[in-house]
Amino acid sequence: MAERCSAGFLLMEPTAAMAMNLPAEVREKLAELELELSEGDITQKGYEKKRAKLVAPYIPQTQGVDPSLQIENRIHSSSQPTPAVSKQQKSCASNSRDERFRSDVHTEAVQAALAKYKERKMPMPSKRRSVLVQSSVEACTPPDTSSASEDEGSLRRPGPPSVERWFNRVIQGSSTSSSSSSTSSHPGGWPLGPASTAATTVLADLMAQSQIENHSAPPDVTTGLSQRSVHIERPQVASVRGVPRGLHNTTILETADGVPVNSRVSSKIQQLLNTLKRPKRPPLREFFLDDFEELLDVQQPDPNQPKPEGPAMSPLAGEPPGVVTNWPPSLLTAMQRWGTTQPKTPCLTALDNSGKPVYTLTYGKLWSRSVKLAYTLLNKLSTKNEPLLRPGDRVALVFPNNDPVMFMVAFYGCLLVELVPVPIEVPLTRKDAGSQQIGFLLGSCGVTLALTTDACQKGLPKAQTGEVATFKGWPRLLWFVTDGKHLAKPPKDWHPLVRDASNDIAYIEYKTSKEDSTMGIAVSHAAMLAHCHALTQACGYTEAETITNVLDFKRDAGLWHGVLTSVMNRMHVISIPYSLMKVNPLSWIQKVHSYKARVAVVKSRDMHWSLLSQRDQRDISLSSLRMLIVADGANPWSISSCDAFLNVFQARGLRPEVICPCASSSEALTVAIRRPPEMGVPPPGKAVLSMTGLSHSVIRVDSEEKLSVLTVQDVGQVMPGALVCVVRVEGTPYLCKTDEVGEICVSSNTTGVAYYGLPGITKNIFETIPLTAAGVPLTDRHFTRTGLLGFVGPDKLVFVVGKMDGLMVVSGRRHNADDVVATALAVEPMKFVYRGRIAVFSLEVLHDERVVVVAEQRPDASEEDSFQWMSRILQAIDSIHQVGVYCLALVPANTLPKAALGGIHISETKQRFLEGALHPCNVLMCPHTCVTNLPKPRQKQPEVGPASVVVGNLVAGKRIAQACGRDVAALEDNDQARKFLYMHDVLQWRAQATPDHPLFLLLNAKGTVASTATCLQLHKRAERVALGLMEKGRLNTGDHVALVYPPGVDLIATFYGCLYAGCVPVTVRPPHPQNLATTLPTVRMIVEVSKSVCILTTQAIMKLLKSKEASAAVDVKSWPVILDTDDLPRKKPLQIYKPPTPEMLAYLDFSVSTTGILAGVKMSHAATSALCRSIKLQCELYPSRQIAICLDPYCGLGFALWCLCSVYSGHQSILVPPLELESNVSLWLSAVSQFKVRVTFCSYSVMEMCTKGLGTQTDALRVKGVNLSCVRTCMVVAEERPRIALTQSFSKLFKDLGLSARAVSTTFGCRVNVAVCLQGTAGPDPTTVYLDMRALRHDRVRLVERGSPHSLPLMESGKILPGVRVIIANTETKGPLGDSHLGEIWVSSPHNSTGYYTVYGEEALHADHFSTKLSFGDMATVWARSGYLGFLRRTDLTDASGERHDALYVVGSLNETLELRGMRYHPIDIETSVIRAHKSIAECAVFTWTNLLVVVVELDGSEQEALDLVPLVTNVVLEEHYLIVGVVVVVDPGVIPINSRGEKQRMHLRDGFLADQLDPIYVAYNM
Repeated sequence: MAERCSAGFLLMEPTAAMAMNLPAEVREKLAELELELSEGDITQKGYEKKRAKLVAPYIPQTQGVDPSLQIENRIHSSSQPTPAVSKQQKSCASNSRDERFRSDVHTEAVQAALAKYKERKMPMPSKRRSVLVQSSVEACTPPDTSSASEDEGSLRRPGPPSVERWFNRVIQGSSTSSSSSSTSSHPGGWPLGPASTAATTVLADLMAQSQIENHSAPPDVTTGLSQRSVHIERPQVASVRGVPRGLHNTTILETADGVPVNSRVSSKIQQLLNTLKRPKRPPLREFFLDDFEELLDVQQPDPNQPKPEGPAMSPLAGEPPGVVTNWPPSLLTAMQRWGTTQPKTPCLTALDNSGKPVYTLTYGKLWSRSVKLAYTLLNKLSTKNEPLLRPGDRVALVFPNNDPVMFMVAFYGCLLVELVPVPIEVPLTRKDAGSQQIGFLLGSCGVTLALTTDACQKGLPKAQTGEVATFKGWPRLLWFVTDGKHLAKPPKDWHPLVRDASNDIAYIEYKTSKEDSTMGIAVSHAAMLAHCHALTQACGYTEAETITNVLDFKRDAGLWHGVLTSVMNRMHVISIPYSLMKVNPLSWIQKVHSYKARVAVVKSRDMHWSLLSQRDQRDISLSSLRMLIVADGANPWSISSCDAFLNVFQARGLRPEVICPCASSSEALTVAIRRPPEMGVPPPGKAVLSMTGLSHSVIRVDSEEKLSVLTVQDVGQVMPGALVCVVRVEGTPYLCKTDEVGEICVSSNTTGVAYYGLPGITKNIFETIPLTAAGVPLTDRHFTRTGLLGFVGPDKLVFVVGKMDGLMVVSGRRHNADDVVATALAVEPMKFVYRGRIAVFSLEVLHDERVVVVAEQRPDASEEDSFQWMSRILQAIDSIHQVGVYCLALVPANTLPKAALGGIHISETKQRFLEGALHPCNVLMCPHTCVTNLPKPRQKQPEVGPASVVVGNLVAGKRIAQACGRDVAALEDNDQARKFLYMHDVLQWRAQATPDHPLFLLLNAKGTVASTATCLQLHKRAERVALGLMEKGRLNTGDHVALVYPPGVDLIATFYGCLYAGCVPVTVRPPHPQNLATTLPTVRMIVEVSKSVCILTTQAIMKLLKSKEASAAVDVKSWPVILDTDDLPRKKPLQIYKPPTPEMLAYLDFSVSTTGILAGVKMSHAATSALCRSIKLQCELYPSRQIAICLDPYCGLGFALWCLCSVYSGHQSILVPPLELESNVSLWLSAVSQFKVRVTFCSYSVMEMCTKGLGTQTDALRVKGVNLSCVRTCMVVAEERPRIALTQSFSKLFKDLGLSARAVSTTFGCRVNVAVCLQGTAGPDPTTVYLDMRALRHDRVRLVERGSPHSLPLMESGKILPGVRVIIANTETKGPLGDSHLGEIWVSSPHNSTGYYTVYGEEALHADHFSTKLSFGDMATVWARSGYLGFLRRTDLTDASGERHDALYVVGSLNETLELRGMRYHPIDIETSVIRAHKSIAECAVFTWTNLLVVVVELDGSEQEALDLVPLVTNVVLEEHYLIVGVVVVVDPGVIPINSRGEKQRMHLRDGFLADQLDPIYVAYNM
């Protein structure tokens, strides 16, 4: 088979020819050294010293030069390519093989490719220490190196010491520790030493050139974004952004973009940016597609790519089948003949785990025991007097790999009574890799009976009844033990009917496809017999030969040679069990020696293992072998095992020509095999092929690109009687040209006949009709596709270069998984990972296949080493294959799912990777370099002027998008409104008019009333506060007072007390006693920024503010006067302050926005009363009403509802502090039910707590009598896009408690106007529309049907309040927009805030937020800019006035949007996708930093799952948003900061991340 290896320039060891000329004992010592190194008994340095010493005498010395340096010079001098040797020379001198055909060249090419890479720093992922210490027990058990994969590789050939200096690592970086973790950063790079020859430079140039030719460029993610500056001071504390002057003194360093940062994280990101800025491929031709369908960048085929040029191939026929007169008419006839005429001849010898023969089955015993079993199966198994089995039924054979004797008897016993055996692996646990698929196969074959041995049956997992457990996905089976004591002796006159071979099915062999489905391949009696004939002829088998079989005897070559063909020729098989090979890898060679075996059937893995331990044996000879059949010769690395094996064992009698690689497939059985030398066949062929050519399916011999060429060797000639052709892989099966690689197809009577029970795929695979270029069928014979990729070379030799199962088509080029594994193994394979424990597969992400490499790392590998190894793997694969690796994952030793006989179960590994169940310990994602088919970045077109937009809308018949609530001027309460312009006047009036009317009820966690306030009580308490302020605080009119109270009546009373005293109140959330470090600085900030001269609070909070703990967070001496209001004098103030005009400042409303800006807005007396009036009208609030409020009372609408509305409208407010829900989740809903409240308000965080906390308790609540049928409207107070998923799940969950589906709605407010929309009690229900997310990124609104791809549901944010006017304006031109167009929401209303109150006088920058005018159209009205994107849409519903209803849809905050690739993204959309990616993601937040998208996910699961999330998060964002994630940060639950309204504080999170304060579990930097 074709060995994949690359001829390198830098040959790193004495040449192969020289190695062959070394004396045998030196070669032996070298092999011992190899073994010591691979087993870790010797260090790399020690190995190199000893090796140089051994080899030194055999290197021609230059005068006065140190021998170890000599090697280096030799390397460079031998780096000139050797001219090709003629065929004759090659055939006669097999010892001194041509340099370029050496099988260890691949390692050297890889090392050379790595040496070429200049110093490249990549940021290393940070990991919490606890993740490093893997908790699983398995991780501590020594890994099963022996279960190296079926496809085993060659010995590692380390280079001489001189290579070391090329790869000396650069480890630098800082290491910081945070509270509970210590993470260190060691970016690794590889500087290139001064090259001793020009070869390296030539190489680098050549590689650079080939890089550019072979790739089209991904866009440069690191440039082209405008930095948006925010001008408000940002507090730089964990809870508020931006440092007020003089508060903190931190060292600030500048990044390349001039963004000040102060962390190690940022330096890592800077490194990542530098890595990404390196132009990997030429830039894209960027243009803007003005089409909604964002077209992915389809890779245009390179006009210069190689194309096949040869003539069409002609089919290749094997030699005619030999005619032998006395060949039996069926295999069973042969068994009967030998069993009766040669009963004493040995048929099969089984060995135990120590290598001793346990039992030799003779042909006589095979016949008699098979007959006995056949009789029992047919006559003694019955149910209800009906025989259990009939001829043609399928029977499962479940036999362990160390019991070939019982298997052979069972197999032939079934055949004798025409039952169809289905051999499968022994299921060890209920969750074996691939076990479910085997169950599916058994079910589809209708298997009801399983045959097994007594010992095996005892070891199977049992159910509680004591019977064998039913495995997942398996049909119910009856288990029958075939040991002698369970069998009945047939009567003397009973003989099985031995028929001639027919086309009936003889047996079914299973195979697992690339997609993880398991199929059963049916082989007929006639094909089985013909295959035995063909093998006998091709291998020259003679009667009574001895053959050693190391393979699995249940399927494939192990079954064909060791169970079927051997019986036909009366051969003696020595069966070596896998378990013995693990204990003693030399066992098969010892048996060849002791039994003088003529033939051995092995895999390259077995040859490799025997090399590792051959030093234990001196006196073995392989001279008896005439054929060493390498069953996986069609594997790319088998040649290196063959060569290394020959190298060592030639001294022990092994002749080079006896090594016979073969190619086979489950469907076509044996396809080709190299004939033994005595048959006078042409010599073995080899070719050096260009890897680039192969990726385009073209054969180009010996190209100039020395780094990526491939040495392939033949797998011999076609089988006798077979016709072989090569067809195109995809589409119609046209014949390939002679210089084209395709799928090998065979037409012969020796192939399988069908996939059992799958007629559709059977037709495609087993009945292919190849067509000529003209479209004419080649012949009328059916061909079987083999799944092997290859071509026919000179001398009619078949070459295989890969398998369909391992084929990965990336950007239109084909790569073979096995080649990639070979390259990975060539990168210092022994140090970090186990050879044979590497899996390579591809995933489809964003309409192209992406390469994933998964390997098991050794337990002793350090973080830095592993990361460095991973970086080198990426570089090597990129150089050799010109393909980027999308994801590289390292898992702990022994954790990858194993196939039955060692090797990795690839499809199961892929499945686990996709499900996030692989639990890697290291992950490196490289989407930036791999994903080259992203849509073109959008370029902004020159703006259309506002006038043109208006004219365009008129022409199109679209109205300008504006809407308004009911007109307040026409409403009946105008007199009252004019009378009550000041809130404190209203309170005084109520205290006189209805003194005992209860305004407030405050509930505690138990649901009982903690305190109440009537109109008079509130008035009296306010008076006492006013007096305290004047007397104790000595405050002047207009002074600002900070109110630091828990939610309650005290807060309300002190608020009105401030108004009575003429002071300006500022409500502040009190600090959290358990979390002073983060909450106290926010209090300090607001007090300082609001210029408060006094703080009013309770005694408990006053103590807290001055405590020792507080002094750690802030300077407690700098607080202004602090007064506690717990015991105030019971006196009246002399007078109550009357403001001169209603435009005077009433209170300041401070809140931290989601972007982390602390913004205080000014509310005048007029605006305050106007706000209360609008809410009163919208919600129909009267003194007889009760409403329940579960909101924080510190800012926005929450404050207005809690402190203002009850006093204005006179209704009773039931106050439920959200904090109390932490100890009693059902408090709010119980209160609503108990007081039969019709209108209630809550926040998203409250709704989420109820949904999560009460999800399972609805029945218990019903029993307690909770009934929500009274609720007409439940409004969520928010300053964001409605969270439709949460409101819907809340409605569904509490529907059982009587909550109407129509009741839940949302409100919308912002800093410029705290209440723009609010559903209220009248008017149509909120509507929901579905938007195309892709259009939204281009700032367009495109409505689609529900459920269409890329659709985003958007719910209307309630009804526009009375007196409010809304218009949608273009963010840049400030011109009006048409209906259903996306723009900024502008508001005009009597209750707009009058402006920002900020300490540094930056109001000028934000003045236009509060007083801006349209640039066209109605240019007189003064509007306030909300800072939110949204659109208006006229619906078909009518509102209370009979007009058509205009719905306002809020899309998101303008400040929060992310501008990436010229498009506008809303974080919530990306976060929604990410949360869906894995069940353990509890919450997610995204932000950008220097144009990198950072995704932070909270892991609600074990820390082992942390790294599973990285690829899943990257995949989902790519697939759904066409964005590449730059950094994935995995943190503990609760790390993402959320404000009192339940909104994510993404900028705080960003600051915490950059300041390295998150204590992340894992940080992955995607390359």
